[in-house]
Amino acid sequence: MAYNWNQIEEDVRLHRQELTDRLVDFALHDVLLYWSPDEKLQKEQEENWMPILQWADETVNARFKTTTGLEAQPATKETSLELRKYIDRLSDKEMAALFLAAVNMRSVLLALALVKGRINAEEAFQLAELEELYQIQKWGRVPEAEERRKDLKASILAAEKYLRP
Repeated sequence: MAYNWNQIEEDVRLHRQELTDRLVDFALHDVLLYWSPDEKLQKEQEENWMPILQWADETVNARFKTTTGLEAQPATKETSLELRKYIDRLSDKEMAALFLAAVNMRSVLLALALVKGRINAEEAFQLAELEELYQIQKWGRVPEAEERRKDLKASILAAEKYLRP
C-alpha cells in the first residue's frame, strides 16, 4: 500500500485545525473506550487495552473513560483540552501518520501510542483487532474480513515505516 506522504503532510499543514478537531472528537469515541459485556473478552481488553489507556492518561494528562454500554461516557472539558494541546505539539509528520493510523484503526489512542513509539505496528494491529480476533476464535474466519485486516495491517506498517524508516 503506497501513500503520498508529502501530499498528506501538505494536507496536514493546510487543514491542521480541522484535523485536530476531528481527532479530538474521534478520540472521545475511541474503540478502546468501548468494552464488551462478554466477561472473557473483557478480560482480554483489560489485559491488552488498559496499559494503553493508562499510558494515554499519563502522556496526554487526561482521563479517558470506558463503558460496556453503547453510550459514550462524557469526557470532561479538561480531557478534550489536554488532548488538543498534546496533538497541537505533534510535528506535521507525526500528525500525518496519526491521522492515517487513527482512521484505519478506529482509535486515536492506539495511533498516538504508535506515533510515539509506545507500541509497534504489529502490536497496534493486534490491539486494534482484539475484538475481531476474539470473534474469529469463536466463530471462524470470513474471507472478506481477512482482506480488510490485511489492508489494515499494511496501512499501519506504512505509517510506522514513514515515521521510523
